[in-house]
Amino acid sequence: MMKKFLLIVCGSFVGTTLALLVFMLMSIVFSIAMMSMGDSMGKSTASVQKNSILHLKLEGEIAEREGGGDMSMMAMLQGNNTSSMGLNTLLAAIEKAKTDKKIEGIYIECEGASAAPATRLTLRNALKDFKQSGKWIYAYGNEGIGQGDYYLATVADSIFINPVGAVDVHGMASAIPYFKKVLDKVGVEMQVIRVGTFKSAVEPYMLEDMSEANKLQTEHYMGSIWHNMRDSMAADRKIDVARFDQLTDSILLCMEPDSLVKNKIVDGLCYPVEMEARLKALTKVKKDDDLRLVDPADYANTVEESVSGDHIAVLYAVGEIVQQGSNNPMSDLDAIVGEKMVKQIKKLQDDKHVKGMVLRVNSPGGSAFASEQIWKALEDFKASGKPLAVSMGDYAASGGYYISSGAQRIFAEPTTITGSIGIFGIIPCYEELAENKIGVHMAVVKTNENADMGITTKKLTPSQKNALQRMINNGYDLFTKRCAQGRHVTQDSIKQIAEGRVWEGTTALKIGLVDELGNLQAAIDWVAKKANMKKDFKTQNYPALSTDWRSMLNMMMQQQYELKLQGEMGMLYDWHKQLQKIGNRDHILCLMPEVVIE
Repeated sequence: MMKKFLLIVCGSFVGTTLALLVFMLMSIVFSIAMMSMGDSMGKSTASVQKNSILHLKLEGEIAEREGGGDMSMMAMLQGNNTSSMGLNTLLAAIEKAKTDKKIEGIYIECEGASAAPATRLTLRNALKDFKQSGKWIYAYGNEGIGQGDYYLATVADSIFINPVGAVDVHGMASAIPYFKKVLDKVGVEMQVIRVGTFKSAVEPYMLEDMSEANKLQTEHYMGSIWHNMRDSMAADRKIDVARFDQLTDSILLCMEPDSLVKNKIVDGLCYPVEMEARLKALTKVKKDDDLRLVDPADYANTVEESVSGDHIAVLYAVGEIVQQGSNNPMSDLDAIVGEKMVKQIKKLQDDKHVKGMVLRVNSPGGSAFASEQIWKALEDFKASGKPLAVSMGDYAASGGYYISSGAQRIFAEPTTITGSIGIFGIIPCYEELAENKIGVHMAVVKTNENADMGITTKKLTPSQKNALQRMINNGYDLFTKRCAQGRHVTQDSIKQIAEGRVWEGTTALKIGLVDELGNLQAAIDWVAKKANMKKDFKTQNYPALSTDWRSMLNMMMQQQYELKLQGEMGMLYDWHKQLQKIGNRDHILCLMPEVVIE
C-alpha cells in the first residue's frame, strides 16, 4: 500500500515537473520570438528594387486595422501567411507607392476578399488617386472575379481573366433569416419591447416575414449603395449604365469568357503564366527572372510604434458594443468593450500631448448602457477643449451612431450604413418549452408580486410588460435627446428621421445625420486644423495593440478550439456563434438589424 502511494506521489511529481519544464521552454521560445519581432518592428521598410510592382492580393478579410504583433506572431507560429489585411496598411502602401520611383504600378490579384461596400469604396478611391500619378494598374482573376473584387478591379487600366474563368456581377440582395416559426415549434416566445417602426433587429423573433417598413428601408439604402457601385463600374469600363444593367441581369457568371471581352467586362484572356509574362514586359524584367512583387504589409511599414510629442489620436471603435469584456480574448477583438473604451478616452483626455481625436467607428451598436457611458466620456473629452471628429467606416448605426452623435464633425462614406436610432429589449419566455415540451414545472414562492420577474419561465404580466415599455421609451427619449444635442437640432426633428430607420451615407448627409462625405484622413485633417497643428503633424492609433505573449498564447489556444469546433459543426457553426452572441448581450440594446448583402 505504501509502495503504491509512493509511486503515485512520484508520478505526480514527475508529471508536474515535466509540465513546468514544457511551460518554461515555451516561455523561452515565445520570449525569443517576441524579442525578434520587436527588433523587426524597429527596422525600416523592406528594400524595394527598381521596376517593382505593388501586389494587392485580394483574399481573406480586409479589416479596419492591421492585427498587430500578437496576431502576426500567431500567424507565424501556425504557418499562416494569409491573415487578414488591414485597410490602414493597404491605404498606406498605395499612398507611398504613388511617389516611389521604384514602383512601376499596381497588380490586383482577385482571390475573393471579404469587405463591406464602404471599405471597398475607400480602397477604390485610393486606387483612383494612385492612377493620377500616371502609373498603371492591372487586375487579374484566375478562377474568376467576384462582384466585390470586380468593383475594385474596374479602376485598373486593364482586367484579365483565365480563359476558362468567370466574372460574377449580379447586383445586391439582402438575406435575413426569420426564426418565429421554429421558436413556436420548440415553445419559445421572444417577448419584444421596442421603440421605432423601423427598428427591425427584433423582427426575426416576432414575425414570420419582413415587415413593409423594413422592406422599404432596406430597398432604399441597398438601392443607393448599388447605384453608387454600378455607376462607378460602368463609367470606368466605359459601358452605358442601361447596358451594364442588362449585362448584370443576364447572369453574367454564366457568360462565355469570349463574350466577356466582347462586352467590355474584361480586356483579355490569359493563363497565369501569360499574365506573369505580360507584367515582366511592363516592368522590363527578363523572362528568366522573378517578378519583383512587393507585399503591402512589408512595404507600408505600418507597425504602430509610439510617437513622441504632440499628436492627433485616432481611436478605433470596432465591433458590437458591450459593457464588459468576456473570457474569450478572440471575442473581445471584435467588440467595443465599454468599460475599457471609457478608460482609454479618459487617458487621451488627460494626455497633454494629445491635441485632438478622431473616433473611427465601425459598429452596428449594442448595449444601450455602454453606449451612454462612452457618449459621456466623449463629452468630457470635448469639454477639455480638444477637438473631436468621427470617421464612420462600414457601419456606425444604432449604438454606433449614439457614440458618434456628439462629435463636432461627422465624416462618412457614401456607402456607410448609419442611423438606426432606436432601442429595444428582448426577454425570452420558455414556459411552453419547459411545461409542455420537456415537462419541467417551475414551483415559485415569493414575497412580492413581481419578485419572480426574470427568474422563471413564465410570461410577463401586463403590468411587467408596461413597466418595461416605459423603461424602453425613456431609453429612446434619451437616445434622441443625445442625438439632438450633438447635431444642434430639435429632438422632434431627430425623431422624424429616427424610428430605428437605417440610412446610407449619401442620404444621411442630406438629412443632417452626418456633416461631410469623406474618409478617415479627411477627419484627421479636420481635427489637425482645429487643433492648430503644423503641416507635418503626427498621428497615433489607439488602443495600443497588445504584444504580450501570454494573451497571444491564450488567443492561439482559443483560435484552435474555434477552428476545431467549426470543422465539427460545419454550416451550423455560424448559427452557434449567433446564438452565443445573443446570449451574451444586454437585455436593452441599441443595435441595427443583422444584414447580409450579396
